[in-house]
Amino acid sequence: MRISKKIPSLCGIRFWLLSLAGALMFLVIWTQLSETNDRFPSTSFQQPVRIPRKGPDDPPILAYWIFCSKGEGKRILRLLKAVYHPRNQYLLHLDSSSSDQEMMELALSVHSEKVFRAFGNVNVVGKSNPVNLMGASALAAMLHASALLLKLCTTWDWFITLSTADYPLFTQDDILYALKFLPRDLNFVHYTNSTAWKKRHDVGKIVADSNLYLKEKSDMLYAVETREIPEAFQLYGGSPWMILSRALIDHCVNGWDNLPRKLLMYLTNSLFPLESYFHTILCNTPEFLNTTINTDLRPLRENDPIMLEIDNYVLKRPKEGVVPGKWCKGGRMNDSTRIQNPYGDLCSTWGDIDPAVVQYPPSIDPQSLDLLHFSATPQFPDNPSLQILRYIYPILWFQTSLK
Repeated sequence: MRISKKIPSLCGIRFWLLSLAGALMFLVIWTQLSETNDRFPSTSFQQPVRIPRKGPDDPPILAYWIFCSKGEGKRILRLLKAVYHPRNQYLLHLDSSSSDQEMMELALSVHSEKVFRAFGNVNVVGKSNPVNLMGASALAAMLHASALLLKLCTTWDWFITLSTADYPLFTQDDILYALKFLPRDLNFVHYTNSTAWKKRHDVGKIVADSNLYLKEKSDMLYAVETREIPEAFQLYGGSPWMILSRALIDHCVNGWDNLPRKLLMYLTNSLFPLESYFHTILCNTPEFLNTTINTDLRPLRENDPIMLEIDNYVLKRPKEGVVPGKWCKGGRMNDSTRIQNPYGDLCSTWGDIDPAVVQYPPSIDPQSLDLLHFSATPQFPDNPSLQILRYIYPILWFQTSLK
């Protein structure tokens, strides 16, 4: 009986072809990784070199949600560098009006900085939806961001909302020091339930935010009919800019109480729900009644182009750099080095990210406040733990409408 020798030959040829294909695939992957490493000198997926210490005598950890829209990618990076500190968490959010290229550039800009990768505390929302600040889509975006931050980090204490219209007037070292002495369950929210506010916001009007179900950003839809003001709970409202405790955020996202869900359903067809949701929950939930400070720590300033002066005279922030502090001992690299390596470091030498004593009195020069023209001072309760707020209000945040 004859045995054919063609079958072994064909098997050998197939094995050789598979080996060649595997080698070529490995070569392509290795080349791509080499190009990536040339562009990003450090390891792409690097564990944080230092994890913030968490204890009763340590400063708090802040979770920032920074939101912006089309064409504001550079401004959100500038704000990030102005408020950056290794202890904190940062979630950057471009809405869907931004192009894919803008989102990619933002993600690459964050990834390119060694300090952000090393501490692993800056994230970018990968999938964005259309947002109208007048409608429920804005509240949905904020709840989404708060849920992500709860998942990303289990140790932060306060949730802070920022937009590219905000700018800090204190370094993070000073802010962390001021908040260090406060109870971690406090919520800074400007709120009211006055008749004038309800009339001004036309709380009985029925609207529909089509951004909840359409892909492209669109206008609000208004109904002719109106509805009664709620009787099951007292409706409160105020500033959309807030500093909220982790306990409140967890209550709204994961809590057992049904009020956050009922209120969310009601505000879906209301104007400016972001200006009512958290305020109403705080003032209608017994466990949070004594945790509110009626201020948002933000003075509102319109069309006042002094951000460069703030960098130079208040924050001492170098161009394209982060704000120097206890954690950042070395300055940023010089311009010639950055030209050779555009993905260089923002801070060349790292210090203590858990300082027991933060710089105090605050690093801000009182004389430099004259150019800001701030004079308002709030009236806080006679609680010794709250008196530190007198040093930071009203100059925590500067707000501008510059584009």
